Amino acid sequence: MAGLIGVTCVFPIDLAKTRLQNQQNGSRLYTSMSDCLIKTIRSEGYFGMYRGAAVNLTLVTPEKAIKLAANDFFRYHLSKDGQKLTLPREMLAGCGAGTCQVIVTTPMEMLKIQLQDAGRIAAQRKLMPQAVTPGGPVEVKSPTAMQLTRQLLKEKGIAGLYKGLGATLLRDVPFSIIYFPLFANLNNLGKRGADGPAPFYVSFISGCIAGSTAAVAVNPVDVIKTRLQSLTRGSQEDTYSGVTDCIRKILRHEGPTAFLKGAYCRALVIAPLFGIVQVVYFLGVGEYILSYLPKRNN
Repeated sequence: MAGLIGVTCVFPIDLAKTRLQNQQNGSRLYTSMSDCLIKTIRSEGYFGMYRGAAVNLTLVTPEKAIKLAANDFFRYHLSKDGQKLTLPREMLAGCGAGTCQVIVTTPMEMLKIQLQDAGRIAAQRKLMPQAVTPGGPVEVKSPTAMQLTRQLLKEKGIAGLYKGLGATLLRDVPFSIIYFPLFANLNNLGKRGADGPAPFYVSFISGCIAGSTAAVAVNPVDVIKTRLQSLTRGSQEDTYSGVTDCIRKILRHEGPTAFLKGAYCRALVIAPLFGIVQVVYFLGVGEYILSYLPKRNN
């Protein structure tokens, strides 16, 4: 429920982030997040902003469930006799959560990115027909998640859905290492008494601050992951063989600032998303889980 509510609220901004990160020099359609959203509504209608949302809404439930529950699980088992977790152990718990979630995150992001970027490619064909040629193994006029899944499985097997797994790990593990300890410590500052829970607005603000901080910190890796997972691109846009090749070509052709593309969009997505997620989780599932755990102050 936490993931579903959060994704529904911020998905259009996530679409803008993907399209901004994917456009390269010589094929730039959008100048900013607002420009991207306005052009998307004009060319694809209001629901064009929710391309790929069905994939996210379907898979975000197991993804967020794994991420949040795994962090609680690792924090519980890393605590010593009810003592407060040290920062290194909090970071280790976050590392475990980030590693577990990529099982679902990688195929979810793989499908979502193709659907989100389809509108950008279609717009390029209309406005800059010389800039776009069929460039990927998946060539579908109006792709759906099921069409993409079947095509990838047919051509590359299960590995097709896990393209960019290494980059996803490089993004999600550091994100969780930063996010969970920062959230826990910020949330503890607003607790009512030594053992009392923090008010919901404290959890929301803590989730927003921790989420936006972690999102901006790992944005360069998110750019790399998005580029690697994009299967269709323009003829003037680079293709990449791996993480190292992607870094080298981005630095050579676009400069270091390209790694910050979509950073403010990602911060705007992650901040309210994790604020909402943490409030819903702590008010609902968190209390349910904790009621079944032995009473330990961890």
